[in-house]
Amino acid sequence: MSTTTILLIILGVLILGVIVIFNGLVRLVNRAKEAWADIDVQLKRRYDLIPNLVEAVKGYAAHEKGVLEKVTEARTRALNAEAAGDVKGVASAENMLAGTLKTLFAVSENYPNLKASENFKELQVELSDTENKIQAARRFYNGNVRDLNTKIESFPYNVFAKLFSFKKRDFFELAEEAAKEPVKVSF
Repeated sequence: MSTTTILLIILGVLILGVIVIFNGLVRLVNRAKEAWADIDVQLKRRYDLIPNLVEAVKGYAAHEKGVLEKVTEARTRALNAEAAGDVKGVASAENMLAGTLKTLFAVSENYPNLKASENFKELQVELSDTENKIQAARRFYNGNVRDLNTKIESFPYNVFAKLFSFKKRDFFELAEEAAKEPVKVSF
């Protein structure tokens, strides 16, 4: 074999390696985007359910206006954070929304007629199902982000990630401290 042939083979292998690495990073970025879109869909579903839940509670708990306002405000903050596309901002807003929803459900415990309302029960089931789907979508997203970030940090991928401007992504994390605190209901 001539030196030119060997150099061409080496160059071909290097080019093929770069293509494989680049395509692998692109695949991981697209999987992370897809996973975020799944979270987006479930959050949208939750945001659509919340006004119906608030309306169902309004008729029974008119004097709980403050709780209803807090739920509405938390929903608005979450929508705004999601629109901005900031993963950490969405996680923070979701913490606040989860806390206000807990308070709303705690208030509903004090209204037997509301608790027995078929409409309210359906909304609770739908919201619970949506919460489970959000949790699954969040785990899927975080798994894809983990894979992407690991590749971006690993050699030789890190060289090409920097060269082609691939960036690490943030995990979708919710603060557990908020979930551990007892719900405060005052009359």
